[in-house]
Order: sequence, then structure tokens, then C-alpha cells
Amino acid sequence: MHENHAAIRPFLPTTIAFAIMASLLTSPTCVKAQGLSANEAKGTGISERWRGSPGVVTRGPDGKVVFLYGEIQPSVVCSPLQVCDIELQPGEVVRDVLVGDTVRWKVEPATSGAADGQAIHLIVKPSEPGLVTSMVVTTSRRTYHIQLKSHQSQYMARVGFAYPDDVSIRMADINARIEASTIPGAGVPAEQLQFEYSVSGRAGWRPSRVYSDGQKTYIQFPRSITGQDAPVLFVTSGGQSRIVNYRMKGDMMIVDYHVDRAVLVSGVGWNQEKVTIRRGG
Repeated sequence: MHENHAAIRPFLPTTIAFAIMASLLTSPTCVKAQGLSANEAKGTGISERWRGSPGVVTRGPDGKVVFLYGEIQPSVVCSPLQVCDIELQPGEVVRDVLVGDTVRWKVEPATSGAADGQAIHLIVKPSEPGLVTSMVVTTSRRTYHIQLKSHQSQYMARVGFAYPDDVSIRMADINARIEASTIPGAGVPAEQLQFEYSVSGRAGWRPSRVYSDGQKTYIQFPRSITGQDAPVLFVTSGGQSRIVNYRMKGDMMIVDYHVDRAVLVSGVGWNQEKVTIRRGG
């Protein structure tokens, strides 16, 4: 009997430990802590799909790996024997850099470019392969959520981002230049434009500006006139007034000759509005 008890005694603590562990893991409190509510499961699913999406990755200048900012969580692969250079937008100021694993991942800042348009670089290096963590970078313009992975030999030497708002800004700039180049009279040297016109009378559509390039006269109305019926234009010459043709381009009335005096009329009777234009004040 003593021999049997001695044989099983060494195993009693282990058996009891497993029993206690199993009891704890199956307790209502532990099961509740490990479970997820419907909203929690939905939220983690959304986040997982965003993190796992392949997204768009392109090649930039000098072999840079370029991610489209905000589309996905970019996954940057680094190697213990190399450094990864993550370049941010020029002029962007870094506020904070937060790394999930600060022991085995090192992140150091660096800069490039002129003082008025410096770009900040985050130099990333893992201590060993097979690591996965996340990094959050907050800046003066946006927040970056980046996944970091370490590989024995493979790595991304240079990483950067393309910004959708940059494209919008560039398109707006191009459109503004195109619009400016097509404004009536824009192709005429400034010294040849004549702005010495006076406008008198009251009307909701009263012109905000009148000028001539010596050959044509341009009458600019408030933007609210767009889509409405423009007033009738009478040009006064030799003591007589006559209706003349014009064409509208947005809020601009273009008359195909130089006007000295004109009257714009809209409506009839008590509702009639009239504005007089004179050159020379």
C-alpha cells in the first residue's frame, strides 16, 4: 500500500493543478471575459478585413514602396540586419510615435530636404525575425496606422505614401489655372485693359465689374445670375439706343465691341430694373 501511494504521490500536485486550471477556464467569469458581444465581433471583423486587405502598392522613385494612404493598414516588412526607411509627407510634423513592442523594435527619426519643406523619416529596425507588431504615428496632418513584420532576410528599404488629398489639390490648382486662362480678356496685357467704367442704378443683378480690352467689353455679374435670364442690353450712340447682341459665359456678359455707354434693363412696369454703364465715370 505504501508503495502504491508513493508511486502516485509525485503526480498529485500536477493533477490538482490541471483540475484547478480547468475549473477556472470553464468558470462563468472566465468564459464571459473570453467571449465577444455581437458588436465586438462585428468591430473586430471590420478591423481584421481592413488590416488584411491587399490594397494598392506601387513603385515610387528610387525603388520606394508606395502605399495609398488611408486605403488599408500598410504592412512594412523589415529585417534584423537592415533598416526600413518610412518617409512621411514633406512639411509634415510628427507628434508621437507609438509602437506595440518597444523592446524588440527600434524606431529612430531622421530628416531630409530643405528647412522649409523637410520630410521626416522613421528608421525602423527589429531585433529578430518572426515578429509582428503595430505602430501608430500622429502628425500635424494625419494619423498613420502601420503593421510591422520582421523577416530573416527580406525587407522594404524605402516606404512612402501617396495622398488622395494631394491629387485633389493638384486638380483644383490645374482647374484654377485653366479657368484663369479662359477668363475673357485674360490673354490681353494688363496695361491694355480699361476699367474706367461707372455703374449706376439698383438691381439684384447689378454688375460687379465692367472692363474693356479695346475691342470687346466685359460685364461681370454676381454669380447668382447664372441660370437666370440675363437683362437686355441697350447701347447708346449718337443720342439713340439700340438693342445689341451679346453672349454669356458663366456670370460674364461679352459684347463684341468697345462700349462707351449702355443700359441694362430687366422686367417691365413697376418691376422693371435698370442699370446704366458709362465709360470714364
